[in-house]
Amino acid sequence: MKAVVIGSGSWGSGLAQVLADNHVDVTIWGKDEHEIADIRDHHRNEKYFPEVELNHDIKATNDIAVVKDADIIILSVPTIAIEDVCRLITPQLTKKTIIVNTSKGFHPETNERMSCVIRENIPAQYLSSVVSLIGPSHAEEVVLRMLTTICAVSLNEADAKTVQHLFSNQYLRVYRGNDEVGSEIGVAIKNAIAVASGILSGIGYGDNTKAALITRGLAEMIRYGTAMGGRLETFMGLTGMGDLIVTCTSVHSRNFQAGYQIGKENSAKDFWEHNTKTVEGVRTAKVIHDIAKEKQIDMPIVDEVYKVLYENKEPLESARDLMSRELKPEIN
Repeated sequence: MKAVVIGSGSWGSGLAQVLADNHVDVTIWGKDEHEIADIRDHHRNEKYFPEVELNHDIKATNDIAVVKDADIIILSVPTIAIEDVCRLITPQLTKKTIIVNTSKGFHPETNERMSCVIRENIPAQYLSSVVSLIGPSHAEEVVLRMLTTICAVSLNEADAKTVQHLFSNQYLRVYRGNDEVGSEIGVAIKNAIAVASGILSGIGYGDNTKAALITRGLAEMIRYGTAMGGRLETFMGLTGMGDLIVTCTSVHSRNFQAGYQIGKENSAKDFWEHNTKTVEGVRTAKVIHDIAKEKQIDMPIVDEVYKVLYENKEPLESARDLMSRELKPEIN
């Protein structure tokens, strides 16, 4: 079994190490020559993991032809790059390949889920299936081999089992799922809720506030996800509640970090002027806000995140407005 990881960032490196630990032939492809040289020559990726030594069996290259005879290709790039990457690798493909998606968000123009984008951009004769490998996980912990559980979600049960067995070991346990709609929506929405979590922490609120946000954020995730065709039980699992908890409570989360900066400044102005990182929740908040408004789905937390990010509303005012909404039963 030959595996290629597209993307030399933190998650690509972490997943490559999992495969190398499992004695899979794995190569990382990346555009950044310094990162590739660091992985290949020094068994490190200092940019993301200072002082962490990677499995020596991981190979790394800048040559995209490496995907030519791959059995499985893992796409570990931001959502904005998925379409371009699919077009980049397609001319190199010679056989049906399992494409593993690890991105959590939507297409930057069409708002489509990632599995749909991949199927539209890789011809059927080269695509065995799309498997989304998603769930509550931070690369910073996986690379240190800390105990983690995620989910291999696919419409193709056989390929989901293949991915499950390839990645599972003593520190990473992979479950299977087939609710592609619910799972991909869940891991996307949680990014927007995590921005809200960071904002509230930046303002200075504590554990009570975070518990309220996660609980009511889950309610919004379920409300939106089921309206779009996802199954209720999916949002109670790893790609729903699990991913929501880890992203809303961890300083490893870029979404939380971005929100924290916005909360401390009580404004998104500085974030927009200086941010250089990919923060999926920022665009996800806009996508969910726009679609929810069109379909009349009540999403008060996401709406307030949208207003802070795109309408210059002060976070403190958003927090007050959320707490001042009409009183209602919890379950409705």
